[in-house]
Amino acid sequence: MEAPRALRSFLGGPSCTPSSSLYVGLVGLVVGSYLNVVIHRLPRRQSTVLPRSCCPHCGALIRARDNVPLLSFLLLRGRCRVCRAPISWRYPAIEVLTAVCFVTSFERFGVSIAALAGMILCGLLIALAAIDAELRLLPDMLTLPGIVVGLSLQPWLPWSSLTEAALGALLGGGTLLGASWVWERLHHEEGLGWGDAKMLAMIGAFLGFRGMSWALFAAATTAGVVGGAGLLARRFSLETRLPFGIFLALGAATSLFLQVRG
Repeated sequence: MEAPRALRSFLGGPSCTPSSSLYVGLVGLVVGSYLNVVIHRLPRRQSTVLPRSCCPHCGALIRARDNVPLLSFLLLRGRCRVCRAPISWRYPAIEVLTAVCFVTSFERFGVSIAALAGMILCGLLIALAAIDAELRLLPDMLTLPGIVVGLSLQPWLPWSSLTEAALGALLGGGTLLGASWVWERLHHEEGLGWGDAKMLAMIGAFLGFRGMSWALFAAATTAGVVGGAGLLARRFSLETRLPFGIFLALGAATSLFLQVRG
């Protein structure tokens, strides 16, 4: 399935300028601010639109002037205007990370559907990694729509075909489910969960089989290094379970920006 050549040509050429990259970065900050809402509310089955955000310590509604991405945090010196309780560093970190990923995707792929796909994937990865780090949960409301979006964008992406992406989604999810099944039979306890499998399937839907394979290899390698270092430093035990979603997110971002060749 191929998109019309004229459309691919129009959307596929890089045309990055410092001003356009700055604009993309600002958009990334705004999206990152919304991702913070998603990260906090979605796992708790709360609306990500209403009500307005409030201080988790005193319950005061956050005014518009105190809700400007990154800038408000700096002006308030990381504290609530009303109760002066500290604001978690996670909020500006997510905003800055999202902005960096958006600009990197834009600089890497130019004005193209590929850049948009990279931004969408990075937003999903950031939200999933943050939720997994906090709650050991990878919500279906992010991974399943992500699979659909990734497959839908394939006709305009330069690194894989729709067939390869579907294969990547199926084999990615199937690989982790198979590994989890073997682990459960050998150790009589749950291994990697369904959430990890669905997240890898989402990565395959965006990056195709080759991109998914690179992501899984990078994730497994990084998790092994971190786990081994934790054991040597006696910070982890053999029973410690690492949030694998974080490593899948790092692996997918690495595959997107370093391994994929448009």
